[in-house]
Amino acid sequence: MPRWIYTLVLNLLVPFVLIRLWWRGRKQPEYRQHIPERFAIYKTPSPERPVIWLHAVSVGETRAAAPLVEQLLRHYPDYQILLTHATPTGRATGEQLFGDRVMRCYLPYDLPEAMDIFLAHYRPRLGLLLETELWFNLIDACDRKRIPLMLVNARLSEKSARGYAKLGKLTRNALAQLKVIAAQTYADAERLRALGAGDVQICGNLKFDVVPSPEATASGVALRQTCFPDRPVLLAASTREGEEALVLDAVAKLAIPGLLTVIVPRHPQRFEEVASLLKKRELDFVRRSSRRVVPEECQYLLGDSMGEMHTYYAACDVAFIGGSLLPFGGQNLIEACMMGKPVLIGPHTYNFEAVSRMATECDAARQVADPEALASAMAELFGNETLRREMGERALSFSRSQGGATERIMALIAPVLQPLD
Repeated sequence: MPRWIYTLVLNLLVPFVLIRLWWRGRKQPEYRQHIPERFAIYKTPSPERPVIWLHAVSVGETRAAAPLVEQLLRHYPDYQILLTHATPTGRATGEQLFGDRVMRCYLPYDLPEAMDIFLAHYRPRLGLLLETELWFNLIDACDRKRIPLMLVNARLSEKSARGYAKLGKLTRNALAQLKVIAAQTYADAERLRALGAGDVQICGNLKFDVVPSPEATASGVALRQTCFPDRPVLLAASTREGEEALVLDAVAKLAIPGLLTVIVPRHPQRFEEVASLLKKRELDFVRRSSRRVVPEECQYLLGDSMGEMHTYYAACDVAFIGGSLLPFGGQNLIEACMMGKPVLIGPHTYNFEAVSRMATECDAARQVADPEALASAMAELFGNETLRREMGERALSFSRSQGGATERIMALIAPVLQPLD
């Protein structure tokens, strides 16, 4: 595909994108905020200090970027850090993690004029794209303006690789224009090289360097003691559309006295949808946002709060990671492993293929085929405290053994970005 066709398609889609922002804003009003930034229209002046720019699409990428941002702030204090996002939840996470220590805005849509204005306004000395973000006009604009651009914490599933391969020369040219690619695994690196990438280094996964704060552990302990003491707790984390019903079906098969199931949907705009499902099934539940104690007869807690995932992991006994029972590709299981919890995942984990495989191989996680197998695995774990403890210890050991990506990526950045005099 020639890049001009790609650009033409994007221009034709602009009206529909605006309609989609308005539509999503019905449930999540934040989508209707800062819209001018998505077209490189800025009210604030250009930064006075030189800029290091990182693009983290949403929540997962922003959290993964945290150790790298902290190291950049430490090693390059004369630079200003700019974080760009594509979703309100990513932006809110960046604000929660870094406050006013970094600048933040939405990355414009990948239109040539918008990208030129964005780069002229912020004048970054270095750009870092996280994970699988190939913005073809952005990459070309950085190349024309001689702005070094790196793809870091890069992952590429077989499914995504097939999609990019269909774009042919468009993908090859974009990958060749990147200064360097820091891939998570050997398999990611090989797929990227097969698509035309040049300098690809294997650096590991930044998410293993995200250390839960002591406050998160303390909050989890406090949540359990104050809201649902002395109860076994199952966490269904980052669930996606249709999965909550399957989890409820699995839990209904269990006969575990006092079991409390905490359901935390992946996207906040689905909180009401999951609440409606619980009401439809006539299941008593408490919303986390109410800060109420969960009555003993109540079996469900709806995790309708932001920024508390580590708290939920600290409070549970067993964690099921959503996005994996149905073909969504899975969600991040590293956080649960870092909190020393036994992990259950479904069959669909292509977005976290390597991590899922390594975790299951060392029995830090178990992969189940369907809701029936999920119910069986839950019953086994809740029926065997020793098994839960040993599996949690393996999960913690696994997560600690995989760190170091931040240090390796910083070593790639150093020759490109020298401290200012």
